[in-house]
Amino acid sequence: MPRLFTGIEIPGEVADALASLRGGLPGARWARPSDYHITLRFIGDIDGRTASEIEDTLADVRIDPPVITLSGIDTFGGNRPHSVFASVASNRTLLELQGEHERRLRRVGLPPEKRKFTPHVTLARLRSASVLDVADFLASRGIFHSISFKPDRFVLFSAREQVGGGPYLVEAAYPL
Repeated sequence: MPRLFTGIEIPGEVADALASLRGGLPGARWARPSDYHITLRFIGDIDGRTASEIEDTLADVRIDPPVITLSGIDTFGGNRPHSVFASVASNRTLLELQGEHERRLRRVGLPPEKRKFTPHVTLARLRSASVLDVADFLASRGIFHSISFKPDRFVLFSAREQVGGGPYLVEAAYPL
């Protein structure tokens, strides 16, 4: 039973720039730059027939490529930070693409996504990182200079059955 999600890959030069931010945070498990992505819709563990239906319905998505702008570094988790990420500036085309994935996957029979879409690139997952260490890490990275790119496709990824992290495999790719 594959664990699937849809997303946008991060180009090599952008991944290299993000990878330069790695290190200096006790308790961080850093993502591999080759696994950097923006999740559009988490699907989860599904059977082969449903996976085939998902592949078919995504092939019909027709949306112009969004301009993706990575606009800063932040954390999820508030007083108990659990991940470090590069934030993605929201834009209409990106929201349309994510919304189209949501609509199509619900038509295939998946339940609606419960979490609000917050586009981001996970850089590290945190285990017992202190708030002070996280604040020091963010401060030491100085001013983040935004990076923009225009993807030429979105993909259907599969992941190993575990909690968080790759490696992620591209199961299907769809042009934008």
